[in-house]
Amino acid sequence: MSPMHSIRLGTATLGAVAIAVGLLAGPAQARPEPAPASAPARSDAVTQITDRIAGQLAGEFAADAAKAGLFPTDAEAVNLTRAPAATPLGRTVREANRAVLTAKGLPQDGTGLLTIRLADASMVDALRNGVAPLVASSPSDDEATSVTAYERGGHRVLLAADTLPQRPVYLVEIDSTTALAKGTEVLNSVFAQRGITAAAPAASTTSGYWATKITSIRLNDDMEPWFKGGAEIFALVGGFGLDGKVAIESVQLPYLDNDGTTYYPNQLLVHFSAYKYNLADVVMMEEDSGTNYRDLAIAISTALLTIVDGGVYIPLVNAILNAIPNDWWVDDPDYVDSWYTLATYTSGTLNGAAANGRMAVVPYWVAPL
Repeated sequence: MSPMHSIRLGTATLGAVAIAVGLLAGPAQARPEPAPASAPARSDAVTQITDRIAGQLAGEFAADAAKAGLFPTDAEAVNLTRAPAATPLGRTVREANRAVLTAKGLPQDGTGLLTIRLADASMVDALRNGVAPLVASSPSDDEATSVTAYERGGHRVLLAADTLPQRPVYLVEIDSTTALAKGTEVLNSVFAQRGITAAAPAASTTSGYWATKITSIRLNDDMEPWFKGGAEIFALVGGFGLDGKVAIESVQLPYLDNDGTTYYPNQLLVHFSAYKYNLADVVMMEEDSGTNYRDLAIAISTALLTIVDGGVYIPLVNAILNAIPNDWWVDDPDYVDSWYTLATYTSGTLNGAAANGRMAVVPYWVAPL
């Protein structure tokens, strides 16, 4: 994935005018296909929502969206809930946002997840030169061969999924950073409600504990094509608690934006203070738009509750992966890699079981206060 560079142009007012002209009256850059009477069925409810909003922003709401400053003139994303609440556009966006929160199993707390951004910072120059932009949403399938975009009037333009478009493209999508933060809370909460506690640090004033620290980490493929932007990675870390029951928690790795890049986080990944054995497993996954965190937590916890401690450590990786329904493997969520049986003494560079990730780890003693 290419990093999103922060490039700014001119003034926001001039940019909005140029975008409005491009969407409403600019010359066509491709031969559009008429929009079908009804959109094709989608397996992902979130994608249906973002696709519908993309068409509306290029069509009936194009002028209102430009006036509200919803079309960014640089590489930064804009939250669509910036649209005035009392307008038809604002009401449409907020209704869609509530539907997204429901589809992702997140609380209805008013968090704005719908955003719009340029697909790549390299498109800024084309916008400056008056090239008419398209509006699209990310396909639910990372293996899709085409991306449906919309130009003025809501007409469709098909783009190749494996090639970054030369024409500017705005992408309506989910704020995956915020979604992952909220989703992590939901995962850990549902795990706890269903009797699977997290192996949380339990250092006291008299003793410390061993942890595993990531000193560097690199992914060969973060499972994200050009239309998905930076990846949002999380890990499910699990073992057996002191009571002999499975213990698991979700851990964010927010810095893992791009594949082919080595990161040096010095992050504590496994806390062994609450484990019965000195072993733990790690399953790394990528947040995608359709991930329903509540359903994911229920599916995984249901499988893990059947595992009984027999006095010998049982790896949990396969149980976690097998718990995810088959139809979730199309974009929701993406399996990145896994590491079996990390121990308190594990040190060195470790290749993941799927040969997609590599991380260097060292034992780390967490001293008491």
